[in-house]
Amino acid sequence: MSEAMASLAPVAGVQGACAALGLARAAWYRWQTPTPAVPVVSLPPPAPAPTHPRALSAAERQAVLGVLHTPRFADRAPAEVYATLLDEESYLASERTMYRLLAGAQESGERRRQRAHPAYARPELLATAPNQVWSWDITKLLGPAKWTYFYLYVILDIFSRYVVGWLVAHQELASLAERLIADTAAKQAIAQGELTVHADRGSSMTSKPVAFLLADLGITKSHSRPHVSNDNPYSEAQFKTLKYCPEFPGRFASIEAARAFCQPFFRWYNAEHRHSGIGMLTPETVHYGQAEAVHARRTQVLLAAYAAHPERFVRKPPTPPDLPTAAWINPPAKQSTTKEVLQ
Repeated sequence: MSEAMASLAPVAGVQGACAALGLARAAWYRWQTPTPAVPVVSLPPPAPAPTHPRALSAAERQAVLGVLHTPRFADRAPAEVYATLLDEESYLASERTMYRLLAGAQESGERRRQRAHPAYARPELLATAPNQVWSWDITKLLGPAKWTYFYLYVILDIFSRYVVGWLVAHQELASLAERLIADTAAKQAIAQGELTVHADRGSSMTSKPVAFLLADLGITKSHSRPHVSNDNPYSEAQFKTLKYCPEFPGRFASIEAARAFCQPFFRWYNAEHRHSGIGMLTPETVHYGQAEAVHARRTQVLLAAYAAHPERFVRKPPTPPDLPTAAWINPPAKQSTTKEVLQ
């Protein structure tokens, strides 16, 4: 550009040459006048920060850190070290100074000795048919007076959402859980090695009688991680359905009243409740192998509706909700988009 401008400027003038080349005249004059070089100035090194007259000396700071590192105080918080030294008529530095020195040494984290809890494995359970994975839990039902409760034990098949067993008792006992699991497994004709029973880590769930029973029946046991409610989502969701039922009372006058409520509720839940997690089918339909027949009848009804009025369906003939194919407790990352998750 500068060469073309230099050849045109004597002929057409600076203004004409700039107009022909689409160049601002200021740019041309700026090119003609070189920018003077800026001298490099060497700045003196910054002066060290002044030391406050009240600051501890290097030896004093090291002495404080030495005391904090002693076996006696190595796992104590600076506040406790400070108070202990004062009770012994000794003062090294303020509590805030101790914190500042520990932060400078990158030692301001947790100083207390603490028990290291074991790493619990994340349970990953898959059911592709009924009676492969059961989830069970216990919830409290308020009794007639304050601080009185009845205990509802519920065993749920996670694939069909069918309540396979339940009982209401005065106490949470391992013996009752053992009896309920044994009776339910016999009623469902569970064979050796085909069922996994999942529960949280309550005292009844982790008791030896229940563990021995499951081993005798050839049933695999699985437990949630401590303090992780998401590891037992199906039981938690079923309890919510129970307690948000419009007829659910605030309190039960007696254990007989609690049982009288639960009997029709679980009958309705299994045989009439259309569950969103299993294609709006009833748990009983899925559990006892009637889902495909019901799905086929629904399809025929929708096809007849489409044949009668195809203009009402814009894109394609309507189809019923998909049949359930899998139910996961904590699906792996690659399975996180599966449809068969808890609704």
